[in-house]
Amino acid sequence: MADKKQQAAPTTKILTKSEGEEIVQKFQQMRNEQRSLMAKISELEQDLNEHKIVIETLQDVSPDRKCFRMVGGVLVERTVMEVLPALLNNKEQLTKVIDSLNTKMVNKGKEVNEFRAKHNIKIRGQDEIKETQQPDPTTGTQGVLVPNKA
Repeated sequence: MADKKQQAAPTTKILTKSEGEEIVQKFQQMRNEQRSLMAKISELEQDLNEHKIVIETLQDVSPDRKCFRMVGGVLVERTVMEVLPALLNNKEQLTKVIDSLNTKMVNKGKEVNEFRAKHNIKIRGQDEIKETQQPDPTTGTQGVLVPNKA
């Protein structure tokens, strides 16, 4: 019976220090790429919100009224009739770029999670928080106040 237990024990590959460092470095690189995607998405969403506000404002204005637009760091005088179509086009393009970046971020998240599971990577603090947040099934219902009759 002892022989069966020894055979059933999983075999784990012992990594050298350099291999472990390579794995951690690759994991950190993947997470940094994911963070940069999130930052870029956030930046573009702010730009999109600004475009929406300007478009809403300009739709109520006379098309012949002059307005100013920043083009490549230079302030250019135009009319609302010229600026509004360009803003609508930019808004559509921003929406498409944000959608594609969201797709890339989801794929990168899956890739990071697969890499993490494959190499059994544990993140300090995050795993500890999950363990403390899981309810204890032996305690039953929590949060019920009962008056103390002593």
